[in-house]
Amino acid sequence: MNTKPVILVTGANGQLGKELKQMEPVFPGFRFIFLSREDLPIHHFELVRNFFKGYQPTYLINCAAYTAVDRAESEKELAFQVNGESVGVLAAVCKEYDTRFIHISTDYVFDGKGKTAYTPESPTNPQSVYGASKLEGEQQALLYNPGSIIIRTSWVYSEFGKNFVKTILRLLNEKEDLDVVNDQVGSPTYAADLARVILDIIASGKWVPGIYHYCNEGIISWYEFAVAIKELTKSNCRIHPVPSAQYPTAAKRPAYSVLDTAKLRETYSTGSRNWKESLAACMARL
Repeated sequence: MNTKPVILVTGANGQLGKELKQMEPVFPGFRFIFLSREDLPIHHFELVRNFFKGYQPTYLINCAAYTAVDRAESEKELAFQVNGESVGVLAAVCKEYDTRFIHISTDYVFDGKGKTAYTPESPTNPQSVYGASKLEGEQQALLYNPGSIIIRTSWVYSEFGKNFVKTILRLLNEKEDLDVVNDQVGSPTYAADLARVILDIIASGKWVPGIYHYCNEGIISWYEFAVAIKELTKSNCRIHPVPSAQYPTAAKRPAYSVLDTAKLRETYSTGSRNWKESLAACMARL
């Protein structure tokens, strides 16, 4: 009989879900179960409950999310179902089965008008449907399961799925000139680093509920991020800095979304690589 603690991962086909799958061999003391949206509709209370009854997971890492930031403005109901209501379902079932719940959230819960790094205690004020739906998820998690751990992150990229790094790589091949906004600043997060930190928290055997922040070290604009990608590829494409006003989008983006990661570092002794080091690691895999 398999007596290893079971880690259940929802949203297994997303960037973070896939990076967690890559990490599975590094954590042989655990049994992993990866579930996509098709495997388990997480908004369906009874289906989730039945699944838990069968598998009795020790931990649940919820990477499932509605992440189409602009489309969310016109698909508000769906965004709130996936990012809000479903999180409440998972949190409640986790509480019922004594499963430890880790939920992933975002810098979009803030308004982006700050001038200093946002701490987990900073006042939230989302400016988009996506941000509001993710905040709703945090609130549902803590309401139905006060023992939850929530990790907010920013500017996530990886070798998987759609993300800024892969988009820029494609455009560098296609174009001679490229405009990238330079008035939105934040810290990128390599999903592989985030996956490692989540599993290190679980493996530590220490459980301190609450909200935490995680991203790579360093503060840059999207323009600087694009230039760094260009330098690593030795592309001849010219990249020009432009204001966000030149690129109107359906959803408002935070102008400043730097996250203060001290609480996570102090509670779990986790380090965080500089964004340049992590970018180089990702590009090597790509």
